[in-house]
Amino acid sequence: MDARRTTPTPAPRTTPDLPLHRLQVPLPHLLPFAIGSFDAIGPLSRAGFPHRHSFYEMVHVTGGRGAHVLDLVQRPLAPPQLCVITPGQVHYWADTEGLAGRVVLFNEDFLLGHPQDLAALRALAARPALALGGQADAIGALFADMEHEYLTRAPGYQGVLRASLHILIVRALRACAPDDRPLVPSRPAEVAAAFTRLIARPGGVRHSVASTAQELGVSPGHLQTLVKQATGRTPGGLIRRQQTLEAKRLLACTDLTIRQVAKEAGFVDPAYFCRFFRRETGMTPGGFRAKVDGNHHDPRIMSIAVAPDGP
Repeated sequence: MDARRTTPTPAPRTTPDLPLHRLQVPLPHLLPFAIGSFDAIGPLSRAGFPHRHSFYEMVHVTGGRGAHVLDLVQRPLAPPQLCVITPGQVHYWADTEGLAGRVVLFNEDFLLGHPQDLAALRALAARPALALGGQADAIGALFADMEHEYLTRAPGYQGVLRASLHILIVRALRACAPDDRPLVPSRPAEVAAAFTRLIARPGGVRHSVASTAQELGVSPGHLQTLVKQATGRTPGGLIRRQQTLEAKRLLACTDLTIRQVAKEAGFVDPAYFCRFFRRETGMTPGGFRAKVDGNHHDPRIMSIAVAPDGP
């Protein structure tokens, strides 16, 4: 087996119907990281069914028609553009033709040297597609250089890949952020980003404010202050927003019953969940499901696959 190749691995489902794709890279000194074309990474990099990742994905779309759907928000493709998907988000490619570009896959461990990039990735993943503007050429060159480093594995390539990924994230921020927006997040922003990562991961909506504060090593009161300062919302409000989003994902993308959706969204009482959902969205869970178009996946496909001749 080519040691540069990403390998598929069966993954436990986050729900009975919505698959969770995991990334397994056979080079331990490389850490979890892969880059390549859609063809090189494998057919599931173009998956047209809703799914989640346990890893981060940055996609440089250079050609094709169709749309990218991220957490139920659909945007038409308009290459060149960047799509960023973070762990726990639900996404898929809708009605695409000729989808082309490069895909970067990596786990959080790969960002240990630049922890501030985690908050940046969350900001970038808030929209299904990013227009690159004046950064288009620089970002395209970065993707090409990273792929070259990954394939040739010249001495010191691990450091080059980490540094290049950091530069890529900064340039992506420049493409979508006003010039006066700080690129280095403040302490409140860092804590708020860590808090949102905790509640966004599979099962995270079952956490309370107190339990997340304990995991982050701060008091509930301090967490309240920092999160409110950074986001304008309380931790409890963000948990409720995440619960609503998780319920929408499951209602739109799975065949789970309302009772099952309630449990996955962190509610013991289905009746209370229905009241909560109607208060937050103005619709009943059943009404919301009837309104959205279902796009159910092929349950036989479990994880990211790799083309036989891929890297």
